[in-house]
Amino acid sequence: MSVAMRGNGAGHSPVDRARSFHGDKLRLARLLAGLSLDELGGLVTASRQFVHQLETGAKEPTDEMRDAIAAALAVTPAFFATPAINPVREEDCHFRRLASAPRGLVSQAVARGTVLEALVDALERHVRMPTVNFPEEARAASPDVIERIAENARQHWGLGLDGPITSMMRVVENAGAVVVNFDDLTDRIDALSMARRRPIIVRSTAKIAGARLRFDLAHEVAHLIMHQGIVTGDGVTEGEAHRFAGAFLIPRTAFAREFPRGRRTLDWNALFAMKLRWKVSVRAIVRRAFDLGLIDAAQYRTANIQLVKTGQAKAERYDERIAVEEPELLRAAISWLSDRNGIVLHRLLANLGMAPALFARLTGERMPTLPENVVQLGMAKDDHFGVD
Repeated sequence: MSVAMRGNGAGHSPVDRARSFHGDKLRLARLLAGLSLDELGGLVTASRQFVHQLETGAKEPTDEMRDAIAAALAVTPAFFATPAINPVREEDCHFRRLASAPRGLVSQAVARGTVLEALVDALERHVRMPTVNFPEEARAASPDVIERIAENARQHWGLGLDGPITSMMRVVENAGAVVVNFDDLTDRIDALSMARRRPIIVRSTAKIAGARLRFDLAHEVAHLIMHQGIVTGDGVTEGEAHRFAGAFLIPRTAFAREFPRGRRTLDWNALFAMKLRWKVSVRAIVRRAFDLGLIDAAQYRTANIQLVKTGQAKAERYDERIAVEEPELLRAAISWLSDRNGIVLHRLLANLGMAPALFARLTGERMPTLPENVVQLGMAKDDHFGVD
């Protein structure tokens, strides 16, 4: 995974359009902040009805109200100066546990994806990111086809079929996806991916086990490969993605060769050794053994009961020995541009109307310090993004 400088992309002179106001961008910023109409109204001393009228374009705010709204939503007034274009839609997203996820959290995640995509698009005017290189496959018709699709994906990315994947994070980022952590979406949404021009994968930091995070990444890869244009989140598509993730992380031939067999009771020491080698949880290994017919339903049930009884339903033995893989691509792009031309990065963020707090929340990075003689950065006329 690497980034490289592009041309400076400065084809437009700064234009001051701070007085323009587009209501759909207000809705985007409100959803991004996870606020209801009533909650935002309370923050700026306005009624729910008035905020709704602003969002629909029935009314426009005064300069003072526009500034107050921007401050409440961690954006700048420039955020509202361009219309919504090409928003991320809910149907573009693959959510884990969609049925149980509160609607507000789903809307917030989609809004974040929209703003994050705008940031990535703006960065790509200056920094060359890896070419998007996900194989395209039709939806699998059977478990055997899923196994084949997973094996083909490994071969497509030069991973072979006989050994563990060193870093799932490097695999997906080298394939051109941007991975981010959303720290405050809780564990009500395990993970999600957004099928866009450059795929975005979001993971929840509520999970701290490295093995489970690797599985989540493989699960989202499954959606991006097999479920383009398909609404996911139901039991069938989630089951397909789970099967792919297991097959991608431990291909069936290698798994059958290494899985400990020969006794009615499972060899837990051997299972944990397998976990450390392949960086996959024992729970997932047991499930894979069941899927491949190496253990029967009774053994599978007994194994899960044992994990629960020993307090390992969520946190397993040796979890601390499997590193939590951190995203690198977005951080590298921001760092590259910041180190070489921090003024360009500040201008880029000013164009997007992105305040430092929002930038930090989306990326986990701090905005670089500007030289003292730089007072204000203008807004280029074609930096914008959208909301559904």
